[in-house]
Amino acid sequence: MKKSVAAALAAAFVVGATSTTFAAANPFSDVPAGHWAYNSVAKLAAEGVVEGYGDGTYRGDRNITRYEMAQMVAKAMAKNPSGASKAELDRLAAEFRDELDALGVRVANLEKYADKLQMFGKIEYTYKSHRTDRYQYDANGNLEKLGGKNRVNMDDMIFRFEPVAHVNDNWTLRARIDAHVDLSRDTSNSYSLERGWAQGDYKFGNRDFQVKFGRQPLWTNEDGIVWDTEYSGAEFTYGSKWKFRAIGGRLKDTKVGGSIRNMTKWDGRQDANASQKEWSPGYYGPDRTDPSSFWAINLQYDPGAKGFFGGAGYYSIKDDDLKGLGPNGLVFYSNDGDTNKAKIWSVNAGYRIGKGQIWGSYAKNTEADVENNSWQALAKYGTLYGGGNQGTKKGEWAVWAGYKKLASNVGFEALMHDDAAAGTKGIIAGASWAPMDRIVVLAKYFKGKYITGNGDAERLFGRVEFFF
Repeated sequence: MKKSVAAALAAAFVVGATSTTFAAANPFSDVPAGHWAYNSVAKLAAEGVVEGYGDGTYRGDRNITRYEMAQMVAKAMAKNPSGASKAELDRLAAEFRDELDALGVRVANLEKYADKLQMFGKIEYTYKSHRTDRYQYDANGNLEKLGGKNRVNMDDMIFRFEPVAHVNDNWTLRARIDAHVDLSRDTSNSYSLERGWAQGDYKFGNRDFQVKFGRQPLWTNEDGIVWDTEYSGAEFTYGSKWKFRAIGGRLKDTKVGGSIRNMTKWDGRQDANASQKEWSPGYYGPDRTDPSSFWAINLQYDPGAKGFFGGAGYYSIKDDDLKGLGPNGLVFYSNDGDTNKAKIWSVNAGYRIGKGQIWGSYAKNTEADVENNSWQALAKYGTLYGGGNQGTKKGEWAVWAGYKKLASNVGFEALMHDDAAAGTKGIIAGASWAPMDRIVVLAKYFKGKYITGNGDAERLFGRVEFFF
């Protein structure tokens, strides 16, 4: 590639639409005024896109390297061109993507301008094995042990698409589309839209402001002991190191209900009257038929580097499924069975030293009388805690261990499919590793007991993720 042919013309074309400066005199001794590229080279020099050599020459007849060309593209990109110039820069950015990445230029930003629609996703294989003592409720509402173990295994694969459409510099449209395959039964379902929302990202000085509308993820600062689901509504986040978040909307009718859940959705139920083979709701309590309305606030401090971080949250929920008592006065939620509200408050705190971290969180539902508080304490080390993403690099890893109590009437839709099940408490441990770029192997283990009634519970979890 000749600098005089490719670099001068392409970069000058890109700079031309936005430049307000034109160099009357060319600083390079080997580009005379009569040269066909004189104006282009002069413009590039004035804009700082090309610098030439220490002896005052341009050397336009020398073959330049791809790295040198990428430097010119990066400088041209900083001019933020539009129209035809932007289209030309898009093509150059795509061609020199790897070199721009090596220069530290954010390729994600280049891709945003090069293509209005980006498609991300993953294929995920998960194996779970859950073992629990067999119990059933007697006529008085007491658990009696039947002997033996319930053993439930699951082989699940997810094919996930996560498109991102760029509306303008501030707004994007985002979605999640999933298809599940049950490998143990060789069955699958069709693609379904799990999430879809509009997101606006703004900057006010050194503080970020984000607004989201639609069906979107609900994950809060307790790291999974309260929420890991979706809701339909709005969310506002403001701040940098200190972040304030306000959330409000509705949840599906199956998300909240007063109950004592003994195993999670894919497990069946702990009591002997339910089939172990069906993916039925894993709780003992009233059926869930009413949607929930809720609002929430989170405040979190995180400097991002070593040191202290922590925060607090509050969640107000209204759902008629919380009312009522079980047979023979068995309490699922409240002693009187007359409330349709949940009021959950939470705190979390931790300390970070390099790749190491200690951290804990606590949450309590002040309206519930049974299984009304959850907590976890963890020690972590590494950069790959909890799984990977499209930016995961070969060799990244993490290990962690701790204790978790996951009460049914606090974490209505908590992170309960990986280690601790709803209604259990015990030790947890995990590890993750990236053998190659964008490939993650993840393992988790739980050993504990049920919070309500007797019985042991054990879970082994394994997952392989391929991101694209």
